[in-house]
Amino acid sequence: MTIDKTAIRDAATVIVLRDRDTDPRILMGQRGAKAAFMPNKVVFPGGAVDAGDADIALATQIPDFCADRLREDSAHDLSHALCVAAIRELWEETGLILGQKGSWSEPPAPDWESFAATGHVPTAEALQFVFRAITPPGRPRRFDARFFLLDADEIATDLDDFSAACEELSHLQWIPLKDVRAFDLPFITEVVLAEIEARVTDRNPPAAVPFFKNNDESSLFLRIYGHEQDR
Repeated sequence: MTIDKTAIRDAATVIVLRDRDTDPRILMGQRGAKAAFMPNKVVFPGGAVDAGDADIALATQIPDFCADRLREDSAHDLSHALCVAAIRELWEETGLILGQKGSWSEPPAPDWESFAATGHVPTAEALQFVFRAITPPGRPRRFDARFFLLDADEIATDLDDFSAACEELSHLQWIPLKDVRAFDLPFITEVVLAEIEARVTDRNPPAAVPFFKNNDESSLFLRIYGHEQDR
C-alpha cells in the first residue's frame, strides 16, 4: 500500500521521565541529517501509527480518563492504536520495554517479534496522555501527534541499555531537564517541555490536555477536557 506522505498521519510520542523527585531527566535522541522530517533535531521517541497497531492486544489499558481525551476531536476511536504505537516506537527507537512478563496468545506480527522474544507483552496503564499537536501546513510531513508521559520506573528493562534500538535515533541519552534547552529542539518540543516541567512532581494526568490544532484554515490552541476525571 502506498502511503500519501502529504496527508496528516496519526502518531504517538513518548516522553520518558526519570528521577523526577531528585534530578529529573528525560530520554531523547537525535534524528539523522537526511531525515525528511525534522533532520538533526533532538526529539522524543515516537512515530506514525501503523495499520496493524489496532490489532495488537494489550495486557492492560490506558486509564479511562486518558482514553476519553484521546477520543475527543477525532473521527475514529484511535485510543488503542495510539497506545500500541507508543509502546512499539519506544521499543524500536530505544530498545526499552513497556510491558510485563507473559506469553502472546497468538504469533506476534513481524513488527513485534523482537519485542515478544524478550518474554514480555505490552501494557499501557502507565501511559498518560498529556499533549496533542498537528504539524502546521507546508511541512514535508504532517502528523497529528499525541504525546504520552511515562515514568521511567514503569520500564521493565535496564534504563541504560539501548542495545536493541534501531538506528532511527542516534545519541540516545537521559538529558537533565534543566539542561535540555541547550540542545537543538523542534519548536513544539519546547512547548511540550514547558508543560512537563510544570508537572514534574505531579503524578496525576492533566485535567486538560493542550492541543495545537494547526489546519489549513487556522492555528488554534485548545484544551481537551473529555469527561470528568475521578480523583
